[in-house]
Amino acid sequence: MASGGAGSRDVGDGRRARLQQMIESDPQRLRRRSLSLGVPFSDADDVAQNSLLRAWRSIEQLESPEPGQMCSWLDVIARNAATDLARQSARRPVDELDEEVPDSADVADETVMRQILDGALKAIHEMPATVRDPLLLSVVDGLTANEIAEKLDATPAAIRQRISRARKSLAACKYSGMSPDA
Repeated sequence: MASGGAGSRDVGDGRRARLQQMIESDPQRLRRRSLSLGVPFSDADDVAQNSLLRAWRSIEQLESPEPGQMCSWLDVIARNAATDLARQSARRPVDELDEEVPDSADVADETVMRQILDGALKAIHEMPATVRDPLLLSVVDGLTANEIAEKLDATPAAIRQRISRARKSLAACKYSGMSPDA
């Protein structure tokens, strides 16, 4: 049995090389996908790394190494990793309560903040990809309009307009209970 030497398990058509190229060209892609699936910020990097490891190990299952097919395949793997994390979190035993009981005002503030954050994530997730993706690339990855335009094959002016629409949509949600359809 071959050990993990270079190329010992590489698929003949260069799928691993294409996967590596895709990840190198957009290293935050799986993290953004995790966040869009509702994974908490604190777990997004773990889910992204887990997704990449799963993809690397199961590259032979990819029907076609074309970029669109590979993107869809990675999205399914990320969704599965996010689902597995949610299941694992649900099975964890609840920690015993601390000796100190939090102030009820603090609990209320945390509850309200959680509702706002959950609503914001839901609103972002329900946005059309044409406005959500530029917003996430701008806010999460810190890319400029020019960099985003290059990635998404659009003009910088169109990207700025999409980001503006996304922000206006979120601002409108804020006043309607953080639901885009409220």
